[in-house]
Amino acid sequence: MNPDDYQAILPTPFGALGLRVSRDALTGIDFLPASAPPVPPQTAFARQVCAALRAYLDDPRRPFDLPLEFGGTEFQRRVWRAIAAIPAGKTLTYSELAEKVGSGARAVANACGANPMPVIIPCHRVVARDGLGGFMKGRARGSLNIKQWLLAHERGESRAA
Repeated sequence: MNPDDYQAILPTPFGALGLRVSRDALTGIDFLPASAPPVPPQTAFARQVCAALRAYLDDPRRPFDLPLEFGGTEFQRRVWRAIAAIPAGKTLTYSELAEKVGSGARAVANACGANPMPVIIPCHRVVARDGLGGFMKGRARGSLNIKQWLLAHERGESRAA
């Protein structure tokens, strides 16, 4: 983890979020360990993104209204749009989401794992039929703990990270 890769590193109750922004759009979010040193927002837009994320941490039902800039395939973008429509405090299974986008659960799970903007595109709201399922393809240490924290936060449950 190189702090210079980010225009801000925001401490959160579940670790830190490394934010990548262009001049006027969010381009990516990485989950970082709690030990990541905070980096104050380097631009006006990075300040806006940090403010929106802090507002979510205060009230998970507050919607995000940020310009996003990302690649991905048309299929991935379709899945990400469907994920973004899941209300805070609600979940869908991979199968239910697959039905909504006309695909299979495994393909949906792969699109979830490729999500470049977790929290903003709330892939933590997609769960397995019989449990949590995965999260971020396991890229971050303790990723399922982060998913559990986010879901509990959105249900209004207090919990330590």
